[in-house]
Amino acid sequence: MPESRYLIALGSNQRHIRYGLPRAVLKAAMAELDANAITVLRRSSIIESRPIGPSNRQYANAAILVETQHDPKSLLNALKSIESAFGSRRGVRWSRRVLDLDIILWGGGSFYSHVPALTIPHVEMQKRPFVLRPAAEIAADWSDPVTGLTIRQLAYRIGKT
Repeated sequence: MPESRYLIALGSNQRHIRYGLPRAVLKAAMAELDANAITVLRRSSIIESRPIGPSNRQYANAAILVETQHDPKSLLNALKSIESAFGSRRGVRWSRRVLDLDIILWGGGSFYSHVPALTIPHVEMQKRPFVLRPAAEIAADWSDPVTGLTIRQLAYRIGKT
């Protein structure tokens, strides 16, 4: 299978017993990807953001551009496996978490699957500055196949609101 490129968003707002603070969790997660046949090509800086939903903890967020032979479904499974290895989530949507890995864009265009539940581009991407700002650092010219706008344009628009 040929290599595909993906834009992945990373987030953490909870310490890890081994890796420490959320920024260190994100760095450790980036290193873990290579063990799962996912090559990190570019990394954004790590930013801090306010939480969405019930959590009171600040998030550390970043974006990475990766290359892999995984198709979208198998990449999602690999990312969920890495999340689990870093610690389970605690039930409530948008609550605290050690690690969150989301597929934002795929070089192959759009993708939709019921099982496992996966939509590319990520359905909330356009509304999330903590995704778009780091993504614009490393993939500014990538286009959202739904709107036709680049990440740079989407980040600019969200910065104006």
